[in-house]
Amino acid sequence: MLQQPEGLADWLAFLGRADIPVLQHTARTLARLQDDEKQFNARSVADVVTDDPLMTLKLLRYMQTHKHRNQSYELVDVKQALLMMGLDAFFRDVPAMPLVETLLTGQRGALVRLLHTVRRAQRAAYYAFDWALRQHDLHAEEVQVSALLTHVAEMLMWCFSPARMIEIERMQAADAALRSADAQQQVLGFPLADLQRELTVAWGLPELLVNLADPAHRHTSRVRTITLAVNLARHSAHGWDDAALPDDFEDIAALLHMDVAKVMALVKAGPAVG
Repeated sequence: MLQQPEGLADWLAFLGRADIPVLQHTARTLARLQDDEKQFNARSVADVVTDDPLMTLKLLRYMQTHKHRNQSYELVDVKQALLMMGLDAFFRDVPAMPLVETLLTGQRGALVRLLHTVRRAQRAAYYAFDWALRQHDLHAEEVQVSALLTHVAEMLMWCFSPARMIEIERMQAADAALRSADAQQQVLGFPLADLQRELTVAWGLPELLVNLADPAHRHTSRVRTITLAVNLARHSAHGWDDAALPDDFEDIAALLHMDVAKVMALVKAGPAVG
């Protein structure tokens, strides 16, 4: 077994060289689309890509490292990226491989935990996109993708360092007062929030991801939208009885200028819990 990177700088270098894995479901769905002349278009492919945070990350990192010299704007819209590069080039240059399930063969516990994290990201992206549209955001796709990528550092560590991630969970299970960031610091040598921030900058990911950790942007509508969507997805991951949810509903109601009861109905009608 290859020696694991040690420290934040080593992990940044390692992940910069790594081939980002994608979900098996994503690979299979993209393969089916290629064989379906009626459904094969940029929109249908974009829908599949943006349902998988790792595939989205893989595409955006590729586009950032292969952008034209005169491209000064941030490319976040997945459909726009696909139209720019062309579908043939996408399938050739950003293949849906390796597979997460292959990488984590024999490590079912890590795979299950990764899939739970992916599911939360999918739900956060769904809510963020819906709320951005309700606020008449002209670039709601950027909000959607940013919410989807909020925890990609955690996902990558589940893929490439599952034993250490399991150890972090074990430590927290043994000590309910142990904060996630402290456990991560002890096991990894850095909190995952630091890795997330460094990856965002190094890979040219949406600027919104940087803004999430910047107090100066805390009260902007887009940051609030993503933050509340991520909180809701986390607090409702195991059902609608989490003690933090009433506060979430109040905050979402304030964001959308809606009645709390209507917000509760709205979010519960969204993607299924679990």
